[in-house]
Amino acid sequence: MRISEAKNISGSVREFILLGFPCRREIQILLFVIFSLIYLLTLMGNTSIICAVWSSRKLHTPMYILLANFSFLEICYVSSDVPKMLANIVSQTKSISYAGCLLQFYFFFSMCAAEGYFLSAMSFDRFLAICRPLHYPTIMTYHLCARLVVFCWLSGFLSILMPAVLMSRVPFCGPNIIDHFFCDLGPLLALSCVPVPKTTLTCATVSSLIIFITFLYILGSYTLVLRAVLRVPAGSGRNKAFSTCASHFLVVSLFYGSVMVMYVSPGSRSHPGTQKFVTLFYCMVTPFFNPLIYSLRNKDMKDALKKVLGAPSKEISKNKEK
Repeated sequence: MRISEAKNISGSVREFILLGFPCRREIQILLFVIFSLIYLLTLMGNTSIICAVWSSRKLHTPMYILLANFSFLEICYVSSDVPKMLANIVSQTKSISYAGCLLQFYFFFSMCAAEGYFLSAMSFDRFLAICRPLHYPTIMTYHLCARLVVFCWLSGFLSILMPAVLMSRVPFCGPNIIDHFFCDLGPLLALSCVPVPKTTLTCATVSSLIIFITFLYILGSYTLVLRAVLRVPAGSGRNKAFSTCASHFLVVSLFYGSVMVMYVSPGSRSHPGTQKFVTLFYCMVTPFFNPLIYSLRNKDMKDALKKVLGAPSKEISKNKEK
């Protein structure tokens, strides 16, 4: 593997070396196969949800429109860092350009922020549907749903704009070796030539505000939802509401649990191995499980997915019977 401290004439770094997973070649090939399989299944699972919502008129409701956008976000989310990680595993150079590193940082954390906003919007939708069922059709209109979708996407990209601009002004003069598989905030700041307390404080403040504000809002919403569900008499309506909200909260727990361990826990950044494992969890594992959680715990989604995936085979069987 070629590792160099690439510099231009002015002394600034032109590229970074992402060490990724330094281990034996056989293990790297195994990791490449496993990560590639997870990535492909994640793309297939989230694409299936988008197609199911698109093809089924029964799912043309605010909850499923938000879910379809969330699935598209997951596709963009994993595609912001996983393809480069896979390429570096089999590459000898394992390099990424300076501009590419900053772009990866911006897009990855923008998608991460947008995920928090979408989870908040989905919790708001469930709160209205269960706690304010009579007012739900008049409040959660398609117009409001569209505004929520636009707000989540724009807020995700705008929230990380200032940290990204500040990161572009951080001086890097070597070394250029990042002991990670993507351009994460902590490893990048550690390579700065001089201390950048304002940038560090701003990035920490922005990330903490996004994490805690969205998480507390989601937690409050589902607390009210749970109280309302428990008041409903036992039956199919109660079970359906509880199942839907349980699947949503499970996704929230997976995402925020790993993110908080990474960016809030004081000792989470001390060991590179732990850092990579936790990052892998929230950037690969959670997007992989989200389609399974939403589809397996939702009857309407399962029916739509069966229609999308099983339609060709049914037509063939009918033609054979004729």
